[in-house]
Amino acid sequence: MMRFFLMLLAAAFGVSAVRGFAQTTKPDAVVEAKSEGETQAKPASGKNQKQKEKLYLRINKSDKGEPLALQTAIVRYVGKKGTKHAGKIVDLVGVVHIGQREYYDDLNKRLGKYDSVLYELVAPDGTRIRPEDLQKRKSLLTSMQTGMKDMLNLEYQLELIDYLAENFRHADMSPKEFAEDLDRRGDSVLKMVARMMGAGMASQAGGNDAGMLFALLSGDRSKRMKQTMAKQLVDIEVVTAGMDDANGENTIIKGRNAKAFSILKDELGGDSKRISVFYGAGHLPDMAKRLEAEFEMTERKTTWLDAWDLTRN
Repeated sequence: MMRFFLMLLAAAFGVSAVRGFAQTTKPDAVVEAKSEGETQAKPASGKNQKQKEKLYLRINKSDKGEPLALQTAIVRYVGKKGTKHAGKIVDLVGVVHIGQREYYDDLNKRLGKYDSVLYELVAPDGTRIRPEDLQKRKSLLTSMQTGMKDMLNLEYQLELIDYLAENFRHADMSPKEFAEDLDRRGDSVLKMVARMMGAGMASQAGGNDAGMLFALLSGDRSKRMKQTMAKQLVDIEVVTAGMDDANGENTIIKGRNAKAFSILKDELGGDSKRISVFYGAGHLPDMAKRLEAEFEMTERKTTWLDAWDLTRN
């Protein structure tokens, strides 16, 4: 069952459902964004090109094939000429929920330059994350993420990102909306976990747990664990296996993305010209499709940020 355990952890890192925070009012500050210190994505080549284009997480490797860093993507979309959102910019900012302090420091600087930052948090509308509220949070995902951050010698996103920034706007389902969407489809968290477990068992025969066991027993455990987990995180089929119901729908990604984009539509209809959608990287493939199909936007460039240094403990 090691494969299933890793799949759940990968989902916890790339997709979060968090609740139970105090509310504050939404400010109306406008801040200009700039693109600086950016690196362009290298085009994929060969037979894996189609698969690589779907990923918003990757492992950057040396010329010798050694893992250097787990990276997350910032993908810029611009409204096409002659369309309703012509000239407006939407950056999909993918994130992993545990990472290096330097990674979150960089994200804070970048996010501070947008007119509006739409962020994920399954909580009542308008909820903001205050540092004192983190001590009150108790959930399965929280326990998994906190335990793994300590094991991997990393930091927790919610503790380092400034969610009280004036340009941040909550853009996610409330717990009630989340439950109602599951109920509407006749689904449940337990059913989804069962599907994920089935997917994990189906792939177990081809799996190799020796790498994880070796990492756990290694003298440089944090580095080895990060390298092993990074491989799981970039396998989009593993991360999303079992989430969809029989109709190809799910609440945890597609349902929440729909809610986030209803708020994005509102922002684009106002004065905001540069907007960031700040979500777990697992949400971005579906979001990219929505921007192209529903908002008539086109992809311009991709910037990659180092979330984990895979060369150190």
